Amino acid sequence: MTAALVKVPLHTVAHSRTGDKGNRLNASLIAYDPALYPYLAAQVTAERVAELFSMRGAVQVRRYDLPRLSAFNFVIDDVLEGGVNGSLNLDGHGKTLSFLLLTLSVEVPPDMVRSKHGHSGPGIPRPLRGHS
Repeated sequence: MTAALVKVPLHTVAHSRTGDKGNRLNASLIAYDPALYPYLAAQVTAERVAELFSMRGAVQVRRYDLPRLSAFNFVIDDVLEGGVNGSLNLDGHGKTLSFLLLTLSVEVPPDMVRSKHGHSGPGIPRPLRGHS
């Protein structure tokens, strides 16, 4: 029998790194535990990411699956308001947008969720900094 799933913010089960090239954002998403990969693959789709970034003008999102790394790479077009040099926005850099990606909600088994106190399910590392 399958255990009940809990809905959590993506940052509790994965981390992200982002960068930019012109008006294109490159965002990686890496599961803390390889066992989380199938849950993320099913729920963090290119369509959901496109919807999340639509307010910033994203016109296309491509997802590249990296199962051996328990990761994904998202390439998001036209999301940086013209790019760092072409934008009046002071925060136009892609690296600032990993936090937006990590706000998505996903459903996962409860024992795979990092708690706010640093306790983790099997194989999930403790946070780098403490939470109160």
